[in-house]
Amino acid sequence: MDRRSRIVDGLRVRPGTPAHLAGRDTCWSAGGELGALTAPELDTTARELLREGVSALSDAQELLWASDRYALLVVFQAMDAAGKDSAIEHVMSGVNPQGVDVVGFRKPSAEELDHTYLWRIAKAAPERGRIGIFNRSHYEEVIALRVHPEWLDAQKLPAGGRGPAFWAARHEDINAFERHLDRNGTKIVKFFLQVSKDEQHRRFMARLDNPDKQWKFNAADVAERALWDDYQAAYEAALSATSTAWAPWYVVPADQKSVTQALVAAVILEAIQGLDLQWPVVSAADHEANLRARRLLEAEMVG
Repeated sequence: MDRRSRIVDGLRVRPGTPAHLAGRDTCWSAGGELGALTAPELDTTARELLREGVSALSDAQELLWASDRYALLVVFQAMDAAGKDSAIEHVMSGVNPQGVDVVGFRKPSAEELDHTYLWRIAKAAPERGRIGIFNRSHYEEVIALRVHPEWLDAQKLPAGGRGPAFWAARHEDINAFERHLDRNGTKIVKFFLQVSKDEQHRRFMARLDNPDKQWKFNAADVAERALWDDYQAAYEAALSATSTAWAPWYVVPADQKSVTQALVAAVILEAIQGLDLQWPVVSAADHEANLRARRLLEAEMVG
């Protein structure tokens, strides 16, 4: 197993085991594969790894597009200010934008509320040959709504309890939905960008201190920050129940953005390369047509 594979493997939540978020580092300086590096060395190394990853991902995406057999769905979940937007921006900076769709799910519309909560998710799943990115996703249904169960009222669900069995059933439904996508050629990788409460505070303050960044700040995020422990418990439950062999979760330390981005790129690249894609093979008839076209082009040069 090479270095990238070892690092990726260490981020994965093993199916059937607790995510154990409290025991995972939000930065990389505590040890492991890159633990011997100083902070500046780590930043430099991460940026180099990101550049390599972006370049390799560009080639991998072209092969994904050309083969037209699989799709890749990338799910991002995190607390506010964890760096989802910047990770998407930097990791996808080298790929062909025609082959990538980024979807951010906001408050459901009236039409969406008249369907099951997975209806709009299924509609947004990527086509074969494409990369789909969910910047927040169906997991809000078992995280944000678990913290705010009163939001369930808008879904007009059948009467019943909203206790542990309700959330376990939603986890079961999500696993089945993702298994269906996987069986039909959509590879799924899911990222939880784990930022510390102190780093979130620092980033909030940095936005407020910079007039050009205040537009990124939402005062409502402070109210959600007060529910930090509730959110952590909801994430722990969701990741533990829904990290599967067909749609694994990766917990990525998010206190250092360059490290976060390099790790995300490594996971996505490994996911595509694991599909064992092949370039399309030209048929004999097309090959003959190409030879005839080549002779015509060569004749133009002679003339």
